[in-house]
Amino acid sequence: MMIETLPPLTELLVMLGALLVAGAGAGFIAGLLGIGGGIIIVPALYQVFSVLEVPADVRMHVAVGTSLATIVATGFRSARAHHRRGAVDLELLKQWLIPIIAGAVAGSVISDLVTGATLTAVFAVVALGIALQMTVVRPEARLVDRLPGQPVRSLMATVIGMIATMMGIGGGMLTVPTLRLCNYPTRNAVATASAVGFLIAVPATLGFIVAGWQTPGVPPLSLGYVNLLGFAIIAPVTVTIAPLGARVAHTIPQTALRVLFGIFLLVASGRLLYGSFVA
Repeated sequence: MMIETLPPLTELLVMLGALLVAGAGAGFIAGLLGIGGGIIIVPALYQVFSVLEVPADVRMHVAVGTSLATIVATGFRSARAHHRRGAVDLELLKQWLIPIIAGAVAGSVISDLVTGATLTAVFAVVALGIALQMTVVRPEARLVDRLPGQPVRSLMATVIGMIATMMGIGGGMLTVPTLRLCNYPTRNAVATASAVGFLIAVPATLGFIVAGWQTPGVPPLSLGYVNLLGFAIIAPVTVTIAPLGARVAHTIPQTALRVLFGIFLLVASGRLLYGSFVA
């Protein structure tokens, strides 16, 4: 529920500054690598809420819920831009619509049932897998020649929706490599993944609001597990800074970018695992 009592002004200013930095970093990385910012926003918010001494049992839930809320805005903007270029596979989206939403709802329910440490571990382990995929697996690697038929295709969407929701990401980091391993055109995979991210974020955000409605200990200005201050700051900052990252991307070799980001994910996932089970 919404917190009615506000903390001291100094604490709000610290939170404001930290959220600005997190949003700028997420936007820059998103533009630099062409990925959703959730993979950056979640660990950044986790650290911000740690500094603000948000209780450990709700810290990751709020980080994930707030990240999903920002993806509603950024995912819609990105999907619309790709759709205008005719790159979004509308037929695949129609087939995935119900499974994606079902996965997002399931992810919201599971996230509310598990502890903060478990949710953090899920993010860290999957982020570790993504890091390995980016640094070890060759970009041209394929598992099959084409997308599988039903019911495997719907099962893929459900799993993507569930894991993406539990991680607080738009799904691009899961959708794009999954489609590429099925010999799907990269351009269409990226465009379609942006729409998938929006489809995941809307029900997932609502789920995190409902799940955290009566939960004590959430940060100030929160609606359930969604921090409204974090959303109001991160969403516009991310969208504003992303073009800068895109411009820089054209001056740096893509292989180097993938390796650097993979290293970042290795460090971030390791830090989250340590914070969950040791600290």
